[in-house]
Amino acid sequence: MNHIKKGDIVARKSYSKDILFKVKNIINTPQQKIAILKGLVDRIEVDSKIDDLEIVDRQTVNDKIKKFHHKMDDKIIETKEKRNPNEYKIGILSPNNRNKEKIITGKILHLDGDKKYGQKSYYYYKKLGLNAIVKNIPEYRQPKVIYNLLQKYNPDILVITGHDGMIKKGRDYNNIYNYRNSKYFIQTVKEARKYDQESNNHLVIFAGACQSYFEAIISAGANFASSPARILIDFLDPLVIAEKVAFTEKYKYVTIDDIAKELRDGKKGVSGIGANGKMIKQLE
Repeated sequence: MNHIKKGDIVARKSYSKDILFKVKNIINTPQQKIAILKGLVDRIEVDSKIDDLEIVDRQTVNDKIKKFHHKMDDKIIETKEKRNPNEYKIGILSPNNRNKEKIITGKILHLDGDKKYGQKSYYYYKKLGLNAIVKNIPEYRQPKVIYNLLQKYNPDILVITGHDGMIKKGRDYNNIYNYRNSKYFIQTVKEARKYDQESNNHLVIFAGACQSYFEAIISAGANFASSPARILIDFLDPLVIAEKVAFTEKYKYVTIDDIAKELRDGKKGVSGIGANGKMIKQLE
């Protein structure tokens, strides 16, 4: 299978071709070639022997991407339908008895290790009318840049994500070196909390990706994280968390139980300690 190259869309034969991957890189070892893979529509990164890979036909890839986009658009429509259009209008005055009310949702800063996922996230936020800044930052660089970005944008909600995965699946759950990018998510959360202590902004943080080291990310200071059951999380899960917090008033506390039904795998994929909402209403 030496014809497989960087950028190809492939599936693993030994896993019944269950997930589609894009070849991120190919490493030559003395024994064989190893491909570094990242999920096409899943936030996971793995490595694989070249011989275990099979190139996926273009129609299958297009169908998968189309299904992914339809799912995101359906979620946007569903979320909009749940909200009263006269109640949630960002920065627009709307009638409220004898007074007028200005609705301001929480400001989101989203760091994504994958450019295409970042673009899709921005599309989701904007379709829902959320105030969001999305930055494409590789996972290993996120801890180095987060403090300055927080100073610059001063968000209410921080999303830190990208690709992750366990190197030895199903074991060594408490070994940070068994996770591809969890260490970077943990470091980024810690840096964000340093900033938060100085600004006293009570930043709400989601961090993690597929199979991330949930307990360590929460211990570092995240409000919500993935993945308690070390499973693949849905692309929409971090966005749903951010949207829920952004659209909840400050005096209300958001728990994972309030959100779990909107997540693909509930609390197996994402959990956390919860946080106060970030929406405010101002009487004009």
